[in-house]
Amino acid sequence: MKNPTLSDFTLEDLLPHRGDMLLVSHIVEVDGSHATTLCRTDRSWPLAGDHGIESLILTEVAAQTAGVCNGWDRIQSRGLDSEKMGWLVGIKKAEIFIDCLPYDVEIVTRAENTHNYGNLREVHCRQHLQDRLVGSFTLQLFQEFAK
Repeated sequence: MKNPTLSDFTLEDLLPHRGDMLLVSHIVEVDGSHATTLCRTDRSWPLAGDHGIESLILTEVAAQTAGVCNGWDRIQSRGLDSEKMGWLVGIKKAEIFIDCLPYDVEIVTRAENTHNYGNLREVHCRQHLQDRLVGSFTLQLFQEFAK
C-alpha cells in the first residue's frame, strides 16, 4: 500500500485492544510522533460506578492514545501485517485534575513521543474534557520486537 492514509486503517489495526477495553472511539490525527484521539465515556467502561467513572481510567485512555501513535509508526515502518504486540506501559508522572468522569462526555487526548529509542518510547499525554485539562501523563512504553 503506497502512502496509506488514516482512512485505510481501523482502530484494531493500530491497537491490540478489543471489546469493552477499546476505549478510544475516534482518531482525530496521527503520525509517527503524535496522535490525538476522542473517546466518549460510557457505563460499560471499567471503573464505572453509580456516579460516573473513576478518573484513574484516564491512564488507560492516555496509554491507548500513545498506542495509536506507535501503532501507526509500526505500520509505516514494518507494514500492516507486522506483529501487533502491545506495549508495556510504565507511568513516570501522572496528574489527574478530576475525581470522577461523568457519563456520555467526550475526552480529547493528545499523545506525543518526546523520546524514541527504537523499542523504548517516552510519551507525554494531555487530556481535556471540553476546555478543562483533566489529565497530564508522562508514560514510558517498551515493546519487545518479535523474533
